[in-house]
Amino acid sequence: MKNLIFITIILVNNLSLAQQMNLSLSIEELLDKLKNDKNFILLDVRTTSEVNGQLKMIDGAINIPIQELVDRYVELNKFKDKEIIVICRTQNRSSAANEFLNSKGFKAKFVKGGMIEYYSKINSQAR
Repeated sequence: MKNLIFITIILVNNLSLAQQMNLSLSIEELLDKLKNDKNFILLDVRTTSEVNGQLKMIDGAINIPIQELVDRYVELNKFKDKEIIVICRTQNRSSAANEFLNSKGFKAKFVKGGMIEYYSKINSQAR
């Protein structure tokens, strides 16, 4: 019985990882979308002070802090036909927001590495 429980836990964890791989974008994929695909919504789930801080919000993004998402996600209903790309500082909040949005019927993905990786990539390309 213990082995069955252990195997079940492993399978669930692996399924979760597989699902995350299909529900996430790399920074390179995000940059490509920003350049070539305008048929998506970029949702920044950081706090207002964060988006006004050093790691500014990406032009065109919508800001709904994750703390407000449960109460405000209906604002996104008009975008149900579009993919929603969720970003935060690192990826922790965006992956949680992604799970929530997908549970509400949205087509959402989160950005691996978040704004830290985004600005790191942008700065390295500028050199």
